[in-house]
Amino acid sequence: MKIGIVGFAQSGKTTLFNALTGMNIDTSSYSGQDSANIGMARVPDERIEKLTEIFQPKKKTLAAVEYVDIAGIASSEPGDRTSGIPSEQLGRIRNNDMIVAVLRGFENDTVPHPAGSVDALRDMSNLWSEFLLSDHAICEGRIERLAAAKKKPNFTDENEKELAILHRCKALLDEEKPLRHLELADEEARLIRGFQFLTQKPLLIAVNIDERHIGNDEAILAKWAEWSALPAIEVIIISAKAEAEIQQLDEEEATMFRQELGLTEPVPGRIAAACYRLLGYHSFFTVGEDEVRAWSIPVGTNARAAAGEIHKDIERGFIRAEVVTYDKFVANGTLNDCKKDGSLRLEGKEYIVKDGEIVHYRFSV
Repeated sequence: MKIGIVGFAQSGKTTLFNALTGMNIDTSSYSGQDSANIGMARVPDERIEKLTEIFQPKKKTLAAVEYVDIAGIASSEPGDRTSGIPSEQLGRIRNNDMIVAVLRGFENDTVPHPAGSVDALRDMSNLWSEFLLSDHAICEGRIERLAAAKKKPNFTDENEKELAILHRCKALLDEEKPLRHLELADEEARLIRGFQFLTQKPLLIAVNIDERHIGNDEAILAKWAEWSALPAIEVIIISAKAEAEIQQLDEEEATMFRQELGLTEPVPGRIAAACYRLLGYHSFFTVGEDEVRAWSIPVGTNARAAAGEIHKDIERGFIRAEVVTYDKFVANGTLNDCKKDGSLRLEGKEYIVKDGEIVHYRFSV
Protein backbone atom coordinates (compact mmCIF):
# COMPACT_ATOMS: atom_id res chain seq x y z
CA MET A 1 0.00 0.00 0.00
CA LYS A 2 1.69 3.19 -1.22
CA ILE A 3 0.26 6.53 -0.08
CA GLY A 4 1.31 9.85 -1.61
CA ILE A 5 1.24 12.90 0.68
CA VAL A 6 0.77 16.16 -1.22
CA GLY A 7 0.21 19.78 -0.27
CA PHE A 8 1.17 23.35 -0.95
CA ALA A 9 4.33 24.73 0.60
CA GLN A 10 4.04 25.48 4.34
CA SER A 11 0.96 23.28 4.74
CA GLY A 12 2.57 20.98 7.32
CA LYS A 13 2.81 18.11 4.85
CA THR A 14 6.30 16.97 5.86
CA THR A 15 5.46 17.49 9.54
CA LEU A 16 2.61 15.00 9.08
CA PHE A 17 5.00 12.63 7.29
CA ASN A 18 7.31 12.78 10.32
CA ALA A 19 4.39 12.08 12.67
CA LEU A 20 3.34 9.05 10.62
CA THR A 21 6.76 7.48 10.10
CA GLY A 22 8.68 8.57 13.22
CA MET A 23 11.30 10.13 10.95
CA ASN A 24 12.73 13.59 11.55
CA ILE A 25 12.95 15.21 8.13
CA ASP A 26 13.95 18.87 8.27
CA THR A 27 10.78 20.86 7.52
CA SER A 28 12.49 24.24 7.26
CA SER A 29 14.47 23.52 4.11
CA TYR A 30 12.44 20.85 2.31
CA SER A 31 9.72 22.92 0.67
CA GLY A 32 10.14 23.26 -3.05
CA GLN A 33 12.75 20.53 -3.47
CA ASP A 34 12.08 18.43 -6.56
CA SER A 35 12.27 15.14 -4.67
CA ALA A 36 10.35 12.93 -2.28
CA ASN A 37 10.82 11.47 1.19
CA ILE A 38 9.84 7.82 1.60
CA GLY A 39 9.11 6.10 4.90
CA MET A 40 7.42 2.97 6.19
CA ALA A 41 4.93 3.02 9.04
CA ARG A 42 3.46 0.11 10.96
CA VAL A 43 -0.33 0.04 11.19
CA PRO A 44 -1.47 0.05 14.85
CA ASP A 45 -3.90 -2.78 15.65
CA GLU A 46 -5.12 -3.57 19.15
CA ARG A 47 -6.07 -7.07 18.01
CA ILE A 48 -2.44 -7.88 17.23
CA GLU A 49 -1.45 -6.64 20.68
CA LYS A 50 -4.03 -8.96 22.28
CA LEU A 51 -2.94 -11.95 20.20
CA THR A 52 0.69 -11.23 21.10
CA GLU A 53 -0.27 -11.22 24.76
CA ILE A 54 -1.92 -14.63 24.34
CA PHE A 55 0.73 -16.40 22.22
CA GLN A 56 3.88 -14.67 23.54
CA PRO A 57 5.56 -15.17 20.15
CA LYS A 58 9.21 -14.63 19.31
CA LYS A 59 8.15 -11.98 16.84
CA LYS A 60 5.23 -9.58 16.33
CA THR A 61 4.67 -8.06 12.88
CA LEU A 62 2.14 -5.34 12.17
CA ALA A 63 0.93 -4.51 8.69
CA ALA A 64 2.92 -1.74 7.00
CA VAL A 65 2.11 1.29 4.86
CA GLU A 66 4.57 3.16 2.65
CA TYR A 67 4.20 6.95 2.76
CA VAL A 68 5.71 9.14 0.05
CA ASP A 69 6.13 12.80 1.01
CA ILE A 70 6.14 14.63 -2.32
CA ALA A 71 7.85 18.03 -2.56
CA GLY A 72 5.69 20.99 -1.54
CA ILE A 73 3.74 22.68 -4.32
CA ALA A 74 4.95 26.25 -4.82
CA SER A 75 1.61 27.91 -5.55
CA SER A 76 -2.10 27.35 -5.03
CA GLU A 77 -3.11 28.89 -8.33
CA PRO A 78 -4.51 26.26 -10.75
CA GLY A 79 -3.22 25.88 -14.28
CA ASP A 80 -0.05 27.93 -13.74
CA ARG A 81 2.71 25.66 -14.98
CA THR A 82 5.42 27.98 -13.65
CA SER A 83 4.11 28.10 -10.09
CA GLY A 84 1.50 25.32 -9.93
CA ILE A 85 2.32 21.63 -10.02
CA PRO A 86 5.17 20.75 -12.42
CA SER A 87 4.70 17.62 -14.51
CA GLU A 88 7.48 15.81 -12.59
CA GLN A 89 5.56 16.25 -9.33
CA LEU A 90 2.30 15.19 -10.93
CA GLY A 91 4.06 12.04 -12.12
CA ARG A 92 5.23 11.28 -8.58
CA ILE A 93 1.71 11.77 -7.26
CA ARG A 94 0.29 9.40 -9.90
CA ASN A 95 2.71 6.66 -8.82
CA ASN A 96 0.73 5.96 -5.62
CA ASP A 97 -2.32 3.90 -4.71
CA MET A 98 -4.07 6.90 -3.15
CA ILE A 99 -3.50 10.52 -2.16
CA VAL A 100 -3.45 12.32 1.18
CA ALA A 101 -3.90 16.05 0.56
CA VAL A 102 -2.68 18.17 3.49
CA LEU A 103 -4.47 21.52 3.60
CA ARG A 104 -3.30 24.36 5.79
CA GLY A 105 -5.88 25.40 8.37
CA PHE A 106 -3.57 27.21 10.81
CA GLU A 107 -2.46 30.84 11.00
CA ASN A 108 1.20 31.68 11.55
CA ASP A 109 2.58 35.12 10.68
CA THR A 110 6.15 33.80 10.62
CA VAL A 111 5.25 31.10 8.05
CA PRO A 112 3.58 32.81 5.07
CA HIS A 113 1.09 30.95 2.91
CA PRO A 114 2.09 30.87 -0.80
CA ALA A 115 -1.28 32.39 -1.77
CA GLY A 116 -1.04 35.16 0.85
CA SER A 117 -3.89 33.95 3.06
CA VAL A 118 -5.10 30.80 4.77
CA ASP A 119 -8.12 29.23 3.08
CA ALA A 120 -8.11 25.42 3.07
CA LEU A 121 -11.26 25.13 0.95
CA ARG A 122 -9.74 27.37 -1.72
CA ASP A 123 -6.51 25.38 -1.69
CA MET A 124 -8.37 22.08 -2.08
CA SER A 125 -10.40 23.48 -4.97
CA ASN A 126 -7.21 24.65 -6.69
CA LEU A 127 -5.43 21.36 -6.08
CA TRP A 128 -8.44 19.49 -7.49
CA SER A 129 -8.37 21.71 -10.58
CA GLU A 130 -4.74 20.72 -11.12
CA PHE A 131 -5.67 17.04 -10.91
CA LEU A 132 -8.48 17.50 -13.44
CA LEU A 133 -6.21 19.44 -15.79
CA SER A 134 -3.50 16.79 -15.56
CA ASP A 135 -5.93 13.94 -16.31
CA HIS A 136 -7.44 15.92 -19.18
CA ALA A 137 -4.02 16.56 -20.74
CA ILE A 138 -3.03 12.88 -20.53
CA CYS A 139 -6.38 11.78 -21.92
CA GLU A 140 -6.34 14.29 -24.79
CA GLY A 141 -2.74 13.45 -25.73
CA ARG A 142 -3.44 9.73 -25.89
CA ILE A 143 -6.62 10.26 -27.93
CA GLU A 144 -4.64 12.28 -30.49
CA ARG A 145 -1.99 9.56 -30.78
CA LEU A 146 -4.57 6.79 -31.15
CA ALA A 147 -6.54 8.80 -33.71
CA ALA A 148 -3.38 9.18 -35.79
CA ALA A 149 -2.51 5.49 -35.40
CA LYS A 150 -6.02 4.47 -36.53
CA LYS A 151 -4.98 5.05 -40.14
CA LYS A 152 -2.20 2.46 -39.86
CA PRO A 153 -2.65 -1.29 -40.48
CA ASN A 154 -1.35 -2.31 -37.04
CA PHE A 155 -4.21 -0.51 -35.23
CA THR A 156 -5.86 -3.24 -33.13
CA ASP A 157 -9.32 -3.93 -31.73
CA GLU A 158 -7.88 -3.26 -28.28
CA ASN A 159 -6.70 0.15 -29.48
CA GLU A 160 -10.23 0.82 -30.70
CA LYS A 161 -11.69 -0.11 -27.31
CA GLU A 162 -9.14 2.07 -25.50
CA LEU A 163 -9.96 5.01 -27.74
CA ALA A 164 -13.68 4.66 -27.01
CA ILE A 165 -13.06 4.59 -23.25
CA LEU A 166 -10.77 7.63 -23.43
CA HIS A 167 -13.45 9.58 -25.28
CA ARG A 168 -15.80 8.80 -22.38
CA CYS A 169 -13.10 9.91 -19.94
CA LYS A 170 -12.54 13.17 -21.79
CA ALA A 171 -16.27 13.92 -21.92
CA LEU A 172 -16.45 13.56 -18.13
CA LEU A 173 -13.34 15.69 -17.57
CA ASP A 174 -14.76 18.37 -19.91
CA GLU A 175 -17.58 18.66 -17.35
CA GLU A 176 -14.93 18.98 -14.58
CA LYS A 177 -16.04 15.69 -13.06
CA PRO A 178 -13.56 13.13 -11.66
CA LEU A 179 -12.94 9.88 -13.50
CA ARG A 180 -13.97 7.87 -10.45
CA HIS A 181 -17.57 8.70 -11.54
CA LEU A 182 -17.01 6.59 -14.66
CA GLU A 183 -18.49 3.10 -14.47
CA LEU A 184 -16.08 0.66 -16.12
CA ALA A 185 -16.14 -3.08 -16.68
CA ASP A 186 -13.04 -4.95 -15.47
CA GLU A 187 -11.63 -5.18 -18.99
CA GLU A 188 -12.22 -1.46 -19.61
CA ALA A 189 -10.53 -0.56 -16.32
CA ARG A 190 -7.53 -2.69 -17.31
CA LEU A 191 -7.11 -0.83 -20.60
CA ILE A 192 -6.63 2.55 -18.90
CA ARG A 193 -5.04 1.45 -15.61
CA GLY A 194 -1.57 2.37 -16.78
CA PHE A 195 -2.43 6.06 -17.04
CA GLN A 196 -2.82 6.28 -13.24
CA PHE A 197 -5.39 9.06 -13.53
CA LEU A 198 -5.35 11.27 -10.42
CA THR A 199 -9.11 11.75 -10.25
CA GLN A 200 -9.58 7.97 -10.15
CA LYS A 201 -7.54 7.62 -6.97
CA PRO A 202 -9.08 7.63 -3.48
CA LEU A 203 -8.45 10.94 -1.70
CA LEU A 204 -8.03 11.68 2.00
CA ILE A 205 -8.23 15.38 2.81
CA ALA A 206 -6.32 16.23 6.00
CA VAL A 207 -7.09 19.73 7.29
CA ASN A 208 -4.09 20.72 9.41
CA ILE A 209 -5.12 22.99 12.30
CA ASP A 210 -3.31 24.71 15.17
CA GLU A 211 -3.39 22.78 18.45
CA ARG A 212 -5.48 25.62 19.97
CA HIS A 213 -8.39 24.45 17.81
CA ILE A 214 -8.18 20.74 18.69
CA GLY A 215 -11.63 19.59 19.71
CA ASN A 216 -13.45 21.79 17.17
CA ASP A 217 -13.58 19.00 14.58
CA GLU A 218 -17.37 19.06 14.19
CA ALA A 219 -17.53 22.77 13.37
CA ILE A 220 -14.60 22.53 10.95
CA LEU A 221 -15.93 19.40 9.20
CA ALA A 222 -19.29 21.10 8.66
CA LYS A 223 -17.55 23.40 6.15
CA TRP A 224 -16.36 20.34 4.24
CA ALA A 225 -19.73 18.62 3.89
CA GLU A 226 -19.76 18.85 0.08
CA TRP A 227 -16.33 17.22 -0.20
CA SER A 228 -17.17 14.53 2.37
CA ALA A 229 -20.26 13.57 0.36
CA LEU A 230 -18.21 12.75 -2.75
CA PRO A 231 -17.36 9.09 -3.50
CA ALA A 232 -13.92 7.79 -2.48
CA ILE A 233 -13.15 10.95 -0.46
CA GLU A 234 -12.84 11.40 3.29
CA VAL A 235 -12.02 14.52 5.31
CA ILE A 236 -10.25 14.44 8.67
CA ILE A 237 -8.92 17.10 11.03
CA ILE A 238 -5.34 16.82 12.26
CA SER A 239 -2.77 18.90 14.14
CA ALA A 240 0.45 17.74 12.50
CA LYS A 241 2.78 19.82 14.66
CA ALA A 242 1.33 18.46 17.91
CA GLU A 243 1.34 14.90 16.56
CA ALA A 244 4.97 15.14 15.40
CA GLU A 245 6.02 16.45 18.82
CA ILE A 246 4.17 13.63 20.57
CA GLN A 247 5.92 11.10 18.31
CA GLN A 248 9.24 12.12 19.91
CA LEU A 249 8.05 11.41 23.49
CA ASP A 250 8.14 8.16 25.43
CA GLU A 251 4.84 6.27 25.80
CA GLU A 252 3.93 7.64 29.23
CA GLU A 253 4.64 11.26 28.31
CA ALA A 254 2.85 10.87 24.96
CA THR A 255 -0.28 9.56 26.72
CA MET A 256 -0.29 12.51 29.15
CA PHE A 257 0.24 15.05 26.34
CA ARG A 258 -2.59 13.56 24.31
CA GLN A 259 -4.93 13.77 27.26
CA GLU A 260 -4.00 17.41 27.85
CA LEU A 261 -4.67 18.28 24.21
CA GLY A 262 -7.83 16.18 23.95
CA LEU A 263 -6.45 13.88 21.24
CA THR A 264 -8.29 10.57 21.51
CA GLU A 265 -6.41 8.55 18.88
CA PRO A 266 -2.83 8.91 17.53
CA VAL A 267 -2.69 10.20 13.97
CA PRO A 268 -0.84 7.14 12.53
CA GLY A 269 -3.81 4.94 13.41
CA ARG A 270 -6.38 7.45 12.15
CA ILE A 271 -4.65 7.98 8.81
CA ALA A 272 -4.00 4.27 8.27
CA ALA A 273 -7.61 3.35 9.09
CA ALA A 274 -8.90 5.96 6.63
CA CYS A 275 -6.52 4.71 3.93
CA TYR A 276 -7.69 1.14 4.46
CA ARG A 277 -11.35 2.22 4.13
CA LEU A 278 -10.75 4.28 1.00
CA LEU A 279 -8.65 1.61 -0.71
CA GLY A 280 -10.98 -1.19 0.38
CA TYR A 281 -8.39 -3.12 2.40
CA HIS A 282 -8.56 -5.06 5.64
CA SER A 283 -6.35 -7.45 7.63
CA PHE A 284 -6.28 -11.12 8.53
CA PHE A 285 -3.92 -12.71 11.05
CA THR A 286 -1.59 -15.67 11.31
CA VAL A 287 -0.62 -16.76 14.82
CA GLY A 288 1.76 -19.09 16.63
CA GLU A 289 4.72 -19.30 18.98
CA ASP A 290 7.12 -18.06 16.30
CA GLU A 291 5.16 -15.07 15.06
CA VAL A 292 1.88 -13.19 15.31
CA ARG A 293 1.36 -11.21 12.11
CA ALA A 294 -1.17 -9.02 10.30
CA TRP A 295 -1.56 -9.31 6.52
CA SER A 296 -3.30 -6.64 4.44
CA ILE A 297 -5.55 -7.74 1.56
CA PRO A 298 -8.25 -6.13 -0.58
CA VAL A 299 -11.78 -6.72 0.68
CA GLY A 300 -13.21 -9.69 -1.25
CA THR A 301 -9.94 -11.62 -1.51
CA ASN A 302 -10.42 -15.39 -1.46
CA ALA A 303 -8.50 -17.78 0.80
CA ARG A 304 -6.14 -19.00 -1.90
CA ALA A 305 -5.17 -15.48 -3.06
CA ALA A 306 -4.75 -14.38 0.56
CA ALA A 307 -2.34 -17.30 1.03
CA GLY A 308 -0.22 -15.78 -1.73
CA GLU A 309 0.39 -12.75 0.47
CA ILE A 310 2.19 -15.06 2.89
CA HIS A 311 4.08 -17.13 0.30
CA LYS A 312 3.44 -18.14 -3.31
CA ASP A 313 4.16 -21.79 -2.43
CA ILE A 314 1.23 -21.76 -0.01
CA GLU A 315 -1.02 -20.37 -2.74
CA ARG A 316 0.15 -22.96 -5.27
CA GLY A 317 -0.13 -25.87 -2.83
CA PHE A 318 -3.35 -24.72 -1.15
CA ILE A 319 -5.45 -27.54 0.34
CA ARG A 320 -7.66 -25.97 3.02
CA ALA A 321 -7.75 -22.98 5.33
CA GLU A 322 -8.55 -23.25 9.03
CA VAL A 323 -10.43 -20.08 9.93
CA VAL A 324 -11.77 -18.55 13.16
CA THR A 325 -12.94 -15.02 13.88
CA TYR A 326 -10.85 -12.90 16.23
CA ASP A 327 -13.74 -12.46 18.68
CA LYS A 328 -14.45 -16.20 18.86
CA PHE A 329 -10.79 -16.97 19.43
CA VAL A 330 -10.41 -14.40 22.22
CA ALA A 331 -13.61 -15.69 23.86
CA ASN A 332 -12.31 -19.29 23.80
CA GLY A 333 -8.66 -18.55 24.52
CA THR A 334 -7.10 -21.38 22.47
CA LEU A 335 -7.40 -22.83 18.99
CA ASN A 336 -8.18 -26.25 20.48
CA ASP A 337 -11.19 -24.83 22.31
CA CYS A 338 -12.28 -23.20 19.03
CA LYS A 339 -12.15 -26.64 17.39
CA LYS A 340 -14.23 -28.14 20.18
CA ASP A 341 -17.08 -25.63 19.87
CA GLY A 342 -16.96 -25.59 16.05
CA SER A 343 -15.91 -21.96 15.68
CA LEU A 344 -12.70 -23.06 13.93
CA ARG A 345 -13.85 -23.98 10.42
CA LEU A 346 -12.31 -25.60 7.36
CA GLU A 347 -12.74 -23.45 4.24
CA GLY A 348 -11.90 -23.96 0.56
CA LYS A 349 -9.96 -21.83 -1.88
CA GLU A 350 -12.94 -19.65 -2.89
CA TYR A 351 -13.81 -18.68 0.69
CA ILE A 352 -13.71 -14.88 1.13
CA VAL A 353 -11.43 -13.96 4.01
CA LYS A 354 -13.04 -11.46 6.40
CA ASP A 355 -11.50 -8.66 8.45
CA GLY A 356 -9.80 -9.87 11.62
CA GLU A 357 -10.02 -13.58 10.89
CA ILE A 358 -7.24 -15.85 12.11
CA VAL A 359 -6.22 -18.18 9.29
CA HIS A 360 -3.98 -21.27 9.29
CA TYR A 361 -3.22 -22.82 5.92
CA ARG A 362 -2.87 -26.47 4.99
CA PHE A 363 -0.84 -26.86 1.81
CA SER A 364 1.42 -29.25 -0.06
CA VAL A 365 4.25 -28.42 -2.47
